[in-house]
Amino acid sequence: MKDADSIELGSEEVQALLSRLSEKSLQESDYDTLKSMLENLLFLRHAYQEKSITVGRLLRLLFAASTESWSHLFGQEKPGDRVRTKERRKGTKPTGHGRNGKGAYPGARKVVTTLSNLRAGDHCPECLKGKVYKSVDPGVLLRFTASVPVQATVYEQEKLRCNLCNEIFTAPTPQEAGPDKYDETVGAMIAVLKYGYGFPFYRIAKLQESMGIPLPASSQWEIVSGTGQRISPVHEELIRQAAQGKLIHNDDTTMKVLALMNREDSPDGETSPERSGLFTTGILSVTDSRKIALYFTGRKHAGENLEELLKQRQPDAEPPIQMCDALSRNLPASFQTILANCLSHGRRNFVDILSYWPQECRYVIDTLAKVYAFDQEAADNGLSPAQRLCFHQEQSGPLMEDLKTWLDEQFEQRKVEPNSSLGKAIAYMLNHWKPLSLFLTIEGAPLHNNLCEQMLKRAILHRKNALFFKTERGAQIGDLFMSLIQTCNLSGTNPFEYLVALQLHLDAVTRAPHLWMPWNYRESIPGPAG
Repeated sequence: MKDADSIELGSEEVQALLSRLSEKSLQESDYDTLKSMLENLLFLRHAYQEKSITVGRLLRLLFAASTESWSHLFGQEKPGDRVRTKERRKGTKPTGHGRNGKGAYPGARKVVTTLSNLRAGDHCPECLKGKVYKSVDPGVLLRFTASVPVQATVYEQEKLRCNLCNEIFTAPTPQEAGPDKYDETVGAMIAVLKYGYGFPFYRIAKLQESMGIPLPASSQWEIVSGTGQRISPVHEELIRQAAQGKLIHNDDTTMKVLALMNREDSPDGETSPERSGLFTTGILSVTDSRKIALYFTGRKHAGENLEELLKQRQPDAEPPIQMCDALSRNLPASFQTILANCLSHGRRNFVDILSYWPQECRYVIDTLAKVYAFDQEAADNGLSPAQRLCFHQEQSGPLMEDLKTWLDEQFEQRKVEPNSSLGKAIAYMLNHWKPLSLFLTIEGAPLHNNLCEQMLKRAILHRKNALFFKTERGAQIGDLFMSLIQTCNLSGTNPFEYLVALQLHLDAVTRAPHLWMPWNYRESIPGPAG
């Protein structure tokens, strides 16, 4: 809204104008004065509203609930939500032992107890006629114990000295002691705690010291750094396979690297005072049914990191679908992608201003809620990409067409001020309509970038707890372990067991890293475990 013409009125002039208004005897010049006053009032109201929206966004960013669900926004449950939720959860809730059944403890040590005086096939001691046999599930008891994350064993080797020649005889090292001070499980445990769950080295060190098994932060870094170096071929193979993905999500979050904060470099290594930002880029690549998560920390934006990744893509491969928000820095400069933009970002613009334009915003939010419900229905029914596309075209297509018509009408019929927050929210949707609605034209195109934002929470967790990476090397090791751990989680693999297995079979891992991915490494383990 343009600035209104300024007017200057003294208190006496205002009182005189009020008197003429009361007497209904306005002068000719009073109309121009009143017009200017009303324009100024509208301008102030508009400015106050825009500032309130900006402050509200900041407050929600800092203090508000993390959900933007329909029920949270409108304080009630959508019709059918409870039924769908019950159907989705039906038959999956474990029974016994509180919230978790016995199947929820695959990592627990199992101890089988038997009846000492009775075996299958024996006569029943109660009726003395029948015979007992295994016809019921065994009873289950759960018992929990706790210990320090990294344990230690002290081996005291007896020494004897000859009283004549002073020769010292030392007891041999037990075989179970192993050749290394820190075995494979130590590096895996520290990496999972640090890069998987956000425990800084100093916090782990304090916990270890308090439990009587000191493990200094410097030692922890040496352990995980060496572990990361040894298993790096797997990370490189993970990057190569991610480059072949049919669908690639990418996004950025800010990150600090102390060694880079005092040095401003461009991506090609030349000094550039304009390039001062530091980011962690999250890239989620979907190849067939597998998901690969990658993290890259440094000065490069998401688009630049994606471009580096796509350099490893097969030259004859078709362009991938790229899901991201509408920032231009998310796009690779020299590689073609099929661009899809995040509907959640477009929806969020209306969520932020819901209290100021409730009717208009609710229409948009309700329409998108129906589209999201259809997408969930397609996922619940296990539709193929082609079936999902047809389903969306039939069910979501008319909804999106009506929404676009409504958005166009707001500007064409001048129902909305283009420079207002509502106008900007509508303009965002219209300006990016094609990538926002790509799921109606391309098989496998997603609606949103939520998966990438969820994986970035791992980097944000590290930032909140450890605050920064100290060096570039530290950032590289962090990216490596976060990539492996997050990919394990997406594959349903235990990241601790996976990292241990990589270290136990380093020679095989180095020779053929493609056989040691989180989803197929068990098949490569030799012996009974394989």
